[in-house]
Amino acid sequence: MSSASAAVDFAWPFEDTSRAPFRVYTDADIYALEQERIFQGPVWNFLALECEIPNPGDYKTTFAGDAPIIVARAKDGAINAMLNRCAHKGALVCYKPKGNVAEFNCVYHNWTYDLSGNLTGVAFRKGVGGKGGLSDEFEMKANGLRQLRVETYNGLIFGTFSDETPPFVDFIGAELASNIDRVFPKKLKVLGYHCQVLPNNWKLYAENNKDSYHASLLHVFHNTFGVVRPNMGGGVKISDNGWHHLSYTQRESLGDEVVAKEKVRSLQEQYKLNDVTMMEHKLELGDQVTNAIQTVFPSLVVQQILNALAVRQIQPKGVDRTELVWTILGFEDDDADMQELRLRVNNLVGPAGLISMEDGCVGGWVQRAAKADPEAMTIMPMGGRAIEASKGSRITEAAVRGFWKGWRECMKV
Repeated sequence: MSSASAAVDFAWPFEDTSRAPFRVYTDADIYALEQERIFQGPVWNFLALECEIPNPGDYKTTFAGDAPIIVARAKDGAINAMLNRCAHKGALVCYKPKGNVAEFNCVYHNWTYDLSGNLTGVAFRKGVGGKGGLSDEFEMKANGLRQLRVETYNGLIFGTFSDETPPFVDFIGAELASNIDRVFPKKLKVLGYHCQVLPNNWKLYAENNKDSYHASLLHVFHNTFGVVRPNMGGGVKISDNGWHHLSYTQRESLGDEVVAKEKVRSLQEQYKLNDVTMMEHKLELGDQVTNAIQTVFPSLVVQQILNALAVRQIQPKGVDRTELVWTILGFEDDDADMQELRLRVNNLVGPAGLISMEDGCVGGWVQRAAKADPEAMTIMPMGGRAIEASKGSRITEAAVRGFWKGWRECMKV
Protein backbone atom coordinates (compact mmCIF):
# COMPACT_ATOMS: atom_id res chain seq x y z
CA MET A 1 0.00 0.00 0.00
CA SER A 2 1.34 3.45 -0.90
CA SER A 3 1.90 6.11 1.72
CA ALA A 4 -0.97 8.13 0.23
CA SER A 5 -3.34 5.16 0.45
CA ALA A 6 -2.32 4.41 4.00
CA ALA A 7 -2.90 8.00 5.10
CA VAL A 8 -6.51 8.28 3.96
CA ASP A 9 -9.38 6.97 6.02
CA PHE A 10 -12.31 8.14 3.97
CA ALA A 11 -15.54 6.60 2.75
CA TRP A 12 -18.14 8.41 0.66
CA PRO A 13 -20.81 9.24 3.25
CA PHE A 14 -23.85 9.14 0.96
CA GLU A 15 -25.52 6.60 -1.30
CA ASP A 16 -25.47 8.82 -4.39
CA THR A 17 -23.50 11.76 -5.72
CA SER A 18 -26.11 14.48 -5.21
CA ARG A 19 -24.13 15.58 -2.15
CA ALA A 20 -20.39 15.85 -1.49
CA PRO A 21 -18.58 16.56 1.78
CA PHE A 22 -16.51 19.76 1.86
CA ARG A 23 -13.63 17.62 3.10
CA VAL A 24 -12.89 16.55 -0.48
CA TYR A 25 -11.74 20.11 -1.21
CA THR A 26 -9.67 20.67 1.95
CA ASP A 27 -8.01 17.36 2.91
CA ALA A 28 -4.35 17.14 1.88
CA ASP A 29 -4.32 13.35 2.20
CA ILE A 30 -7.24 13.04 -0.20
CA TYR A 31 -5.40 15.33 -2.62
CA ALA A 32 -2.32 13.10 -2.46
CA LEU A 33 -4.40 9.98 -3.11
CA GLU A 34 -6.00 11.66 -6.14
CA GLN A 35 -2.58 11.98 -7.75
CA GLU A 36 -2.11 8.22 -7.43
CA ARG A 37 -5.59 6.90 -8.19
CA ILE A 38 -6.93 9.47 -10.65
CA PHE A 39 -4.15 11.26 -12.52
CA GLN A 40 -1.84 8.24 -12.48
CA GLY A 41 -4.79 5.87 -12.69
CA PRO A 42 -6.97 4.63 -15.59
CA VAL A 43 -7.65 8.02 -17.21
CA TRP A 44 -6.42 9.94 -20.23
CA ASN A 45 -4.67 13.14 -19.17
CA PHE A 46 -4.65 15.89 -21.78
CA LEU A 47 -1.01 16.87 -22.31
CA ALA A 48 -0.56 19.05 -25.39
CA LEU A 49 -1.50 19.61 -29.03
CA GLU A 50 0.21 18.04 -32.00
CA CYS A 51 0.62 21.47 -33.58
CA GLU A 52 2.71 22.57 -30.59
CA ILE A 53 5.43 20.03 -31.44
CA PRO A 54 5.34 19.83 -35.26
CA ASN A 55 8.99 18.96 -35.92
CA PRO A 56 11.33 16.13 -34.84
CA GLY A 57 13.06 17.19 -31.63
CA ASP A 58 10.28 19.57 -30.58
CA TYR A 59 9.18 19.19 -27.00
CA LYS A 60 6.80 20.79 -24.53
CA THR A 61 6.69 20.46 -20.74
CA THR A 62 3.31 19.99 -19.10
CA PHE A 63 1.63 18.12 -16.24
CA ALA A 64 -0.56 15.11 -15.51
CA GLY A 65 -2.05 16.08 -12.19
CA ASP A 66 0.94 17.53 -10.39
CA ALA A 67 3.41 15.16 -12.07
CA PRO A 68 5.73 17.04 -14.50
CA ILE A 69 5.66 15.60 -18.02
CA ILE A 70 7.70 16.01 -21.22
CA VAL A 71 5.90 15.57 -24.55
CA ALA A 72 8.29 15.16 -27.48
CA ARG A 73 8.25 14.33 -31.17
CA ALA A 74 10.86 11.71 -32.06
CA LYS A 75 12.98 11.65 -35.21
CA ASP A 76 10.52 9.28 -36.88
CA GLY A 77 7.60 11.59 -36.09
CA ALA A 78 6.23 9.51 -33.20
CA ILE A 79 4.92 11.37 -30.16
CA ASN A 80 6.24 10.31 -26.76
CA ALA A 81 5.40 11.38 -23.22
CA MET A 82 7.57 10.73 -20.19
CA LEU A 83 7.92 11.80 -16.59
CA ASN A 84 10.11 14.90 -16.37
CA ARG A 85 12.27 13.41 -13.63
CA CYS A 86 15.83 12.17 -14.04
CA ALA A 87 16.25 8.49 -13.14
CA HIS A 88 19.38 9.38 -11.17
CA LYS A 89 18.57 11.99 -8.49
CA GLY A 90 15.09 13.02 -9.60
CA ALA A 91 15.90 16.48 -10.94
CA LEU A 92 13.79 18.00 -13.69
CA VAL A 93 15.32 17.07 -17.03
CA CYS A 94 13.56 19.87 -18.92
CA TYR A 95 13.10 23.15 -17.11
CA LYS A 96 12.15 25.27 -20.12
CA PRO A 97 8.52 25.20 -21.27
CA LYS A 98 9.37 24.21 -24.85
CA GLY A 99 12.21 23.86 -27.31
CA ASN A 100 13.92 21.67 -29.87
CA VAL A 101 16.68 19.24 -28.92
CA ALA A 102 18.53 16.23 -30.29
CA GLU A 103 18.46 14.62 -26.84
CA PHE A 104 17.50 15.47 -23.27
CA ASN A 105 20.27 16.32 -20.86
CA CYS A 106 19.92 16.57 -17.07
CA VAL A 107 22.05 19.52 -15.92
CA TYR A 108 22.63 18.04 -12.45
CA HIS A 109 24.93 15.13 -13.42
CA ASN A 110 24.72 15.18 -17.21
CA TRP A 111 22.71 12.00 -17.71
CA THR A 112 21.26 12.01 -21.23
CA TYR A 113 18.10 10.51 -22.71
CA ASP A 114 16.80 10.13 -26.25
CA LEU A 115 13.50 11.58 -27.46
CA SER A 116 11.69 8.46 -26.24
CA GLY A 117 13.13 8.75 -22.73
CA ASN A 118 15.69 5.95 -23.01
CA LEU A 119 18.91 6.50 -21.07
CA THR A 120 21.72 6.96 -23.60
CA GLY A 121 24.61 8.37 -21.60
CA VAL A 122 25.99 8.66 -18.08
CA ALA A 123 28.82 11.08 -17.30
CA PHE A 124 31.98 9.25 -16.15
CA ARG A 125 30.26 5.92 -16.72
CA LYS A 126 33.69 4.24 -17.01
CA GLY A 127 35.15 6.31 -14.18
CA VAL A 128 38.35 8.33 -14.48
CA GLY A 129 41.71 6.70 -14.95
CA GLY A 130 40.22 3.28 -14.44
CA LYS A 131 38.74 4.21 -11.06
CA GLY A 132 35.12 4.73 -10.09
CA GLY A 133 32.25 4.69 -12.55
CA LEU A 134 29.30 2.36 -12.81
CA SER A 135 29.44 -1.31 -11.91
CA ASP A 136 28.82 -3.94 -14.58
CA GLU A 137 25.42 -4.74 -13.09
CA PHE A 138 24.00 -1.31 -13.93
CA GLU A 139 21.41 -1.62 -16.74
CA MET A 140 20.97 1.36 -19.00
CA LYS A 141 17.66 0.03 -20.36
CA ALA A 142 16.18 -0.19 -16.87
CA ASN A 143 16.96 3.41 -15.95
CA GLY A 144 15.26 5.58 -18.52
CA LEU A 145 12.57 8.15 -17.91
CA ARG A 146 9.21 6.67 -16.94
CA GLN A 147 7.13 6.55 -20.11
CA LEU A 148 3.40 7.07 -20.50
CA ARG A 149 1.08 5.46 -23.01
CA VAL A 150 0.15 8.05 -25.60
CA GLU A 151 -2.85 8.49 -27.86
CA THR A 152 -3.70 11.37 -30.15
CA TYR A 153 -7.19 12.37 -31.18
CA ASN A 154 -7.92 15.07 -33.74
CA GLY A 155 -4.77 16.99 -32.88
CA LEU A 156 -5.01 16.52 -29.11
CA ILE A 157 -2.34 14.50 -27.26
CA PHE A 158 -3.29 12.38 -24.25
CA GLY A 159 -1.18 10.30 -21.89
CA THR A 160 -1.91 7.67 -19.27
CA PHE A 161 0.21 5.88 -16.68
CA SER A 162 -2.14 2.89 -16.61
CA ASP A 163 -2.32 -0.19 -18.81
CA GLU A 164 -6.01 -0.44 -17.88
CA THR A 165 -7.08 2.80 -19.57
CA PRO A 166 -9.28 1.93 -22.58
CA PRO A 167 -8.71 3.53 -26.01
CA PHE A 168 -9.57 7.20 -25.98
CA VAL A 169 -12.82 6.98 -27.98
CA ASP A 170 -14.01 4.17 -25.73
CA PHE A 171 -12.98 6.26 -22.73
CA ILE A 172 -15.25 9.21 -23.62
CA GLY A 173 -17.74 7.54 -25.94
CA ALA A 174 -18.43 8.08 -29.63
CA GLU A 175 -21.10 10.75 -29.06
CA LEU A 176 -18.76 13.04 -27.14
CA ALA A 177 -15.82 12.28 -29.44
CA SER A 178 -18.00 13.58 -32.29
CA ASN A 179 -18.12 17.00 -30.63
CA ILE A 180 -14.32 17.21 -30.71
CA ASP A 181 -14.61 16.39 -34.42
CA ARG A 182 -17.19 19.17 -34.77
CA VAL A 183 -15.17 21.86 -32.97
CA PHE A 184 -11.82 20.89 -34.51
CA PRO A 185 -12.63 19.75 -38.06
CA LYS A 186 -9.39 21.08 -39.54
CA LYS A 187 -5.72 21.34 -38.71
CA LEU A 188 -5.21 23.52 -35.66
CA LYS A 189 -3.01 26.54 -35.07
CA VAL A 190 -2.12 28.04 -31.67
CA LEU A 191 -2.99 31.74 -31.45
CA GLY A 192 -1.82 32.27 -27.89
CA TYR A 193 -2.09 31.27 -24.25
CA HIS A 194 -3.69 32.46 -21.03
CA CYS A 195 -2.56 31.19 -17.65
CA GLN A 196 -4.10 31.90 -14.27
CA VAL A 197 -3.76 30.66 -10.71
CA LEU A 198 -7.03 29.81 -8.96
CA PRO A 199 -7.14 29.94 -5.13
CA ASN A 200 -9.07 26.70 -4.84
CA ASN A 201 -8.98 22.93 -5.16
CA TRP A 202 -8.85 21.64 -8.74
CA LYS A 203 -12.19 19.89 -8.40
CA LEU A 204 -14.05 23.15 -7.89
CA TYR A 205 -13.02 24.32 -11.35
CA ALA A 206 -13.71 20.86 -12.82
CA GLU A 207 -17.23 21.05 -11.36
CA ASN A 208 -17.71 24.61 -12.56
CA ASN A 209 -17.30 23.59 -16.20
CA LYS A 210 -19.90 20.85 -15.79
CA ASP A 211 -22.33 23.20 -14.04
CA SER A 212 -24.62 24.57 -16.74
CA TYR A 213 -27.00 25.81 -14.02
CA HIS A 214 -24.82 28.84 -13.17
CA ALA A 215 -24.07 30.02 -16.72
CA SER A 216 -26.83 32.64 -17.11
CA LEU A 217 -26.82 33.55 -13.40
CA LEU A 218 -23.20 34.15 -12.44
CA HIS A 219 -22.18 35.38 -15.90
CA VAL A 220 -24.40 38.42 -16.37
CA PHE A 221 -22.70 39.25 -19.66
CA HIS A 222 -23.98 35.95 -21.07
CA ASN A 223 -27.60 36.82 -20.53
CA THR A 224 -27.26 40.50 -21.36
CA PHE A 225 -25.86 39.91 -24.81
CA GLY A 226 -27.64 36.67 -25.58
CA VAL A 227 -24.72 34.25 -25.81
CA VAL A 228 -26.36 31.93 -23.26
CA ARG A 229 -29.94 32.31 -22.02
CA PRO A 230 -32.08 29.78 -20.12
CA ASN A 231 -34.68 29.69 -22.92
CA MET A 232 -32.22 28.98 -25.73
CA GLY A 233 -32.12 25.62 -27.44
CA GLY A 234 -29.41 23.10 -26.65
CA GLY A 235 -28.94 20.67 -23.83
CA VAL A 236 -26.50 18.54 -21.88
CA LYS A 237 -24.96 15.31 -23.13
CA ILE A 238 -23.30 12.89 -20.72
CA SER A 239 -21.14 9.86 -21.46
CA ASP A 240 -22.52 6.42 -20.63
CA ASN A 241 -20.26 6.15 -17.57
CA GLY A 242 -21.21 9.65 -16.42
CA TRP A 243 -17.62 10.94 -16.27
CA HIS A 244 -17.60 13.29 -19.28
CA HIS A 245 -20.09 15.82 -20.59
CA LEU A 246 -21.04 18.41 -23.20
CA SER A 247 -23.23 21.44 -22.48
CA TYR A 248 -24.30 23.45 -25.52
CA THR A 249 -26.62 26.27 -26.55
CA GLN A 250 -27.96 27.03 -29.98
CA ARG A 251 -30.11 29.65 -31.64
CA GLU A 252 -33.31 28.81 -33.40
CA SER A 253 -32.77 27.67 -36.97
CA LEU A 254 -32.75 30.54 -39.43
CA GLY A 255 -34.36 28.41 -42.14
CA ASP A 256 -32.82 27.57 -45.48
CA GLU A 257 -31.14 30.93 -45.90
CA VAL A 258 -27.37 30.63 -46.00
CA VAL A 259 -26.05 32.82 -43.22
CA ALA A 260 -22.43 33.91 -43.43
CA LYS A 261 -22.39 35.71 -40.11
CA GLU A 262 -24.65 36.95 -37.37
CA LYS A 263 -24.16 39.66 -34.76
CA VAL A 264 -25.34 39.12 -31.20
CA ARG A 265 -27.19 42.20 -30.00
CA SER A 266 -27.82 43.37 -26.46
CA LEU A 267 -31.11 42.16 -25.05
CA GLN A 268 -31.16 45.18 -22.74
CA GLU A 269 -30.88 48.39 -24.70
CA GLN A 270 -29.24 50.36 -21.88
CA TYR A 271 -26.11 48.26 -22.29
CA LYS A 272 -23.92 48.91 -25.30
CA LEU A 273 -20.54 47.67 -26.46
CA ASN A 274 -18.09 50.18 -27.85
CA ASP A 275 -16.92 47.48 -30.25
CA VAL A 276 -19.86 45.32 -31.29
CA THR A 277 -17.64 43.29 -33.63
CA MET A 278 -16.38 41.46 -30.53
CA MET A 279 -19.73 39.65 -30.52
CA GLU A 280 -19.82 38.83 -34.22
CA HIS A 281 -20.40 35.15 -34.95
CA LYS A 282 -19.50 33.56 -38.24
CA LEU A 283 -21.32 30.26 -38.50
CA GLU A 284 -18.33 28.18 -39.52
CA LEU A 285 -19.08 24.76 -38.00
CA GLY A 286 -22.25 23.88 -39.88
CA ASP A 287 -24.72 24.52 -37.06
CA GLN A 288 -26.32 27.22 -34.90
CA VAL A 289 -24.38 26.41 -31.70
CA THR A 290 -23.22 29.55 -29.91
CA ASN A 291 -21.59 27.94 -26.89
CA ALA A 292 -20.23 24.43 -26.37
CA ILE A 293 -18.32 23.47 -23.24
CA GLN A 294 -17.07 19.88 -23.15
CA THR A 295 -15.18 18.15 -20.36
CA VAL A 296 -12.99 15.07 -20.49
CA PHE A 297 -12.47 13.69 -16.99
CA PRO A 298 -10.41 14.63 -15.12
CA SER A 299 -8.74 17.77 -16.44
CA LEU A 300 -9.62 18.86 -19.99
CA VAL A 301 -12.14 21.40 -21.22
CA VAL A 302 -12.82 21.83 -24.96
CA GLN A 303 -14.35 25.24 -25.65
CA GLN A 304 -16.33 26.84 -28.46
CA ILE A 305 -17.83 30.22 -27.59
CA LEU A 306 -18.99 31.87 -30.81
CA ASN A 307 -15.73 31.73 -32.85
CA ALA A 308 -13.42 31.56 -29.81
CA LEU A 309 -11.92 28.07 -29.78
CA ALA A 310 -9.68 26.78 -27.01
CA VAL A 311 -8.64 23.92 -24.81
CA ARG A 312 -8.26 24.43 -21.08
CA GLN A 313 -5.99 22.24 -18.98
CA ILE A 314 -6.58 21.99 -15.23
CA GLN A 315 -3.29 21.57 -13.33
CA PRO A 316 -3.57 20.81 -9.58
CA LYS A 317 -0.90 22.60 -7.55
CA GLY A 318 -1.89 21.61 -4.02
CA VAL A 319 -5.05 21.10 -2.03
CA ASP A 320 -6.10 24.75 -2.36
CA ARG A 321 -4.31 25.95 -5.50
CA THR A 322 -4.92 25.24 -9.19
CA GLU A 323 -3.25 26.50 -12.34
CA LEU A 324 -5.45 26.85 -15.40
CA VAL A 325 -3.83 26.96 -18.84
CA TRP A 326 -5.89 28.16 -21.79
CA THR A 327 -4.57 27.43 -25.29
CA ILE A 328 -6.32 29.72 -27.78
CA LEU A 329 -6.83 28.06 -31.15
CA GLY A 330 -7.68 28.71 -34.76
CA PHE A 331 -7.28 26.75 -37.97
CA GLU A 332 -4.25 26.78 -40.22
CA ASP A 333 -6.32 27.98 -43.16
CA ASP A 334 -7.88 30.94 -41.31
CA ASP A 335 -7.50 34.19 -43.19
CA ALA A 336 -6.43 37.39 -41.43
CA ASP A 337 -10.03 38.50 -40.82
CA MET A 338 -11.01 35.22 -39.15
CA GLN A 339 -7.92 35.21 -36.97
CA GLU A 340 -8.66 38.78 -35.90
CA LEU A 341 -12.27 37.80 -35.10
CA ARG A 342 -11.16 34.86 -32.96
CA LEU A 343 -8.83 37.12 -30.98
CA ARG A 344 -11.54 39.74 -30.47
CA VAL A 345 -14.08 37.17 -29.29
CA ASN A 346 -11.40 35.70 -27.05
CA ASN A 347 -11.88 38.78 -24.83
CA LEU A 348 -14.90 36.91 -23.48
CA VAL A 349 -12.71 34.29 -21.82
CA GLY A 350 -9.43 33.91 -19.96
CA PRO A 351 -8.42 35.38 -16.58
CA ALA A 352 -10.09 38.75 -17.29
CA GLY A 353 -12.68 37.48 -19.75
CA LEU A 354 -16.07 39.17 -19.75
CA ILE A 355 -17.81 35.81 -19.16
CA SER A 356 -15.15 33.91 -17.25
CA MET A 357 -13.50 36.25 -14.75
CA GLU A 358 -16.23 35.32 -12.25
CA ASP A 359 -15.19 31.67 -12.40
CA GLY A 360 -11.70 32.76 -11.38
CA CYS A 361 -12.89 33.97 -8.00
CA VAL A 362 -16.04 32.03 -7.13
CA GLY A 363 -14.09 28.81 -6.55
CA GLY A 364 -11.92 30.65 -4.05
CA TRP A 365 -15.00 31.74 -2.17
CA VAL A 366 -16.15 28.11 -1.90
CA GLN A 367 -12.66 27.03 -0.81
CA ARG A 368 -12.54 29.59 1.99
CA ALA A 369 -16.00 28.69 3.23
CA ALA A 370 -15.36 24.93 3.00
CA LYS A 371 -12.70 25.18 5.71
CA ALA A 372 -15.33 26.19 8.26
CA ASP A 373 -16.71 22.65 8.52
CA PRO A 374 -15.14 19.96 6.33
CA GLU A 375 -17.79 17.44 7.39
CA ALA A 376 -20.64 19.62 6.10
CA MET A 377 -21.78 19.02 2.55
CA THR A 378 -22.45 20.69 -0.75
CA ILE A 379 -25.71 19.68 -2.42
CA MET A 380 -26.46 19.14 -6.13
CA PRO A 381 -30.27 18.79 -6.37
CA MET A 382 -31.01 20.42 -9.72
CA GLY A 383 -32.53 17.85 -12.06
CA GLY A 384 -32.94 15.29 -9.28
CA ARG A 385 -30.35 12.70 -8.37
CA ALA A 386 -29.88 10.94 -11.69
CA ILE A 387 -26.91 11.26 -14.03
CA GLU A 388 -28.60 11.58 -17.39
CA ALA A 389 -28.60 13.72 -20.51
CA SER A 390 -31.02 16.60 -20.90
CA LYS A 391 -32.30 17.98 -24.21
CA GLY A 392 -33.71 21.47 -24.33
CA SER A 393 -32.76 22.34 -20.77
CA ARG A 394 -29.46 23.06 -19.05
CA ILE A 395 -30.95 23.75 -15.62
CA THR A 396 -29.47 20.58 -14.21
CA GLU A 397 -26.51 19.42 -12.15
CA ALA A 398 -26.50 15.94 -13.66
CA ALA A 399 -23.02 16.40 -15.18
CA VAL A 400 -21.62 17.53 -11.82
CA ARG A 401 -23.03 14.40 -10.23
CA GLY A 402 -21.37 12.48 -13.06
CA PHE A 403 -18.02 14.03 -12.16
CA TRP A 404 -18.36 12.73 -8.63
CA LYS A 405 -19.32 9.30 -9.94
CA GLY A 406 -16.04 9.21 -11.88
CA TRP A 407 -14.13 10.55 -8.87
CA ARG A 408 -15.56 7.88 -6.57
CA GLU A 409 -14.88 5.06 -9.02
CA CYS A 410 -11.25 6.11 -9.51
CA MET A 411 -10.71 6.78 -5.80
CA LYS A 412 -12.45 3.50 -4.84
CA VAL A 413 -14.59 5.14 -2.17
